[in-house]
Amino acid sequence: MTTSAPPGLARFNAADRPDVAALLYEVCASRAWGAAVAAGRPYRHVDALLDASDAAMAGLTAGDLAEAMAGHPPIGRPKPGDATSAREQRGVSDSDDELRAELLELNLAYQERHGHVFLICATGRTGEEMLTALRHRIGNDTGTEREIVRAELGKINRIRLTHLVTVETTAEGER
Repeated sequence: MTTSAPPGLARFNAADRPDVAALLYEVCASRAWGAAVAAGRPYRHVDALLDASDAAMAGLTAGDLAEAMAGHPPIGRPKPGDATSAREQRGVSDSDDELRAELLELNLAYQERHGHVFLICATGRTGEEMLTALRHRIGNDTGTEREIVRAELGKINRIRLTHLVTVETTAEGER
C-alpha cells in the first residue's frame, strides 16, 4: 500500500469543485462516478482514491454506465487531438490496414448488437489482442457484456486516475 502521497494528489484534493468535476469527467464521463469520487476527498494516498473509484464504479446504474461509455471512442479510432485516447489505443496504431478494417467492421456489429461501443482497457494491448477480445465478446448477452464493460471501465479509470495524480504537470498545465 502507498504510504506517501504524490504532489498531484495534494493538488487534486485541494482543487475547487468545478475543477475536480472537470478533471474527473476527463477520466470517466459518468457524472455519478465523478460525484462519488469527488465526495471522498481528501484522499490520503493514491490507493484510497483508487478504492473510491472502484466503489463508485460498482454502484453505477445501467444509465450511468451508458453515460460513461458514451465518452469513449471506438477501438481503432481515437478521438482526434485526444492524447489520452491515442496513448491508450497505441496498440492499434501499429496494426495493418486489414486488422483496422476488421476492428471497424466488428465495432459496428458490436454496437448494433449491444447499443454502445466495444469497450476494453486497451492500455498495453496489441491490436490483435483487442480484435480477439472483440470477436469473443460480440456474442455475449447484453447483461454479461454490461458487467464486463463495468470491469473494463474500472481498469481504465484506475490507469487514468493514477496518471492524473502522479504525473507532474508543466507550467502550461500539460501532463
